[in-house]
Amino acid sequence: MAQDILTKLRALNRSLAILIGIGLLLCATYVLADIVLRQFGASFGGTDEISGYTMAIASAWGMAFALLELGHVRIDILRSRMATRGRVLFDLFSMLVLTLTITLIAFECWPVLAKSIANQSRANTVLETPLWLVQLPWFAGWTWFALISWATLLAALALFLKGQFDETESAIGAFAEQDALL
Repeated sequence: MAQDILTKLRALNRSLAILIGIGLLLCATYVLADIVLRQFGASFGGTDEISGYTMAIASAWGMAFALLELGHVRIDILRSRMATRGRVLFDLFSMLVLTLTITLIAFECWPVLAKSIANQSRANTVLETPLWLVQLPWFAGWTWFALISWATLLAALALFLKGQFDETESAIGAFAEQDALL
């Protein structure tokens, strides 16, 4: 069951990654069009602001994808010297610390969004963007990352408690670093 949950979360995150990628391509197209327009003395304006918003949102949502694809960077000098069970314990500890940190970040994002909504805050730029329009998907991305982190941690813990150490390691291990050493 834990493997099924992880498989479904990976599939969902891959779909979300495609949507985020489309958003990044649209932003890049907008910036490129603005650069071309500048050659003719015109401009859309606000490309730096919009691209900044796009990067903040894409980063928040992309981290959950990176987590399930084992794309986060870890320095595991001790982990690599352990037997499978020891590596899995290091992986679980690492996953717990990451999950708690991301949960704290997600909780701290809410007051930022809530204040922007309550104060009807706008960007201090030419576009005067209502900040909640940008902060809502940003907050949702961090919340999604926290939820995915908890689901991954609990699935890995279930695999560990069943004695499925290889499956646990494949779910939350650090294979990219090991492959680079070979």
